[in-house]
Amino acid sequence: MSRVSQVFPENRVVHPIEQESFRRLRARLDTSHFPPLTRAVVERVIHSAADLDYADDLVADEGALAKAHAALHAGAPVVVDVEMVAAGITRRDTVCRLKDAKSGPGLTRSAHAVRLAYEDVGPGALWVIGCAPTALEELLTLDADPALVIGLPVGFVGAAESKAALRESGLPAVSNVSEKGGSAVAAAALNALLYHPATKEFS
Repeated sequence: MSRVSQVFPENRVVHPIEQESFRRLRARLDTSHFPPLTRAVVERVIHSAADLDYADDLVADEGALAKAHAALHAGAPVVVDVEMVAAGITRRDTVCRLKDAKSGPGLTRSAHAVRLAYEDVGPGALWVIGCAPTALEELLTLDADPALVIGLPVGFVGAAESKAALRESGLPAVSNVSEKGGSAVAAAALNALLYHPATKEFS
């Protein structure tokens, strides 16, 4: 392997350790059958968690990803449920209203934060939910018309159920079937679309 870092889209310089990590990932798991954007998302999520099982656990649609990719690179806003997700998205400003949110009867802070964020961004945003199932549940009650929902909350209470509801909603989405997920994998899925070149096929 060359020790010279590779330049990726948008002048992102990839450290040799990351290059080697992806080389080892591909040596252990054949991802070549995935279409380009799905492959990008699957590989970056696996890379973020060192968990090869995501190859079978993630659910994504290439057509929806293509539309979301175009919206993202055209400047669509990105909303996150928690600051940990925001911290993992390295090349785009995000909206997170959790600090301003308040819980109430039948309403968690995370759900209220989604309401506040929707007031800020309106329809057409990309929503990245990696922590709170109630944030995803609240989003599904809104007429948000999202460009994409990356719904990867984690936990034993409500996480798998909220992701199943996302898939049943018919909204353009990235989700997974199991209870696992989290801020790092949600941010990784969004980063995969950010890093993917707008004019070249993924390889």
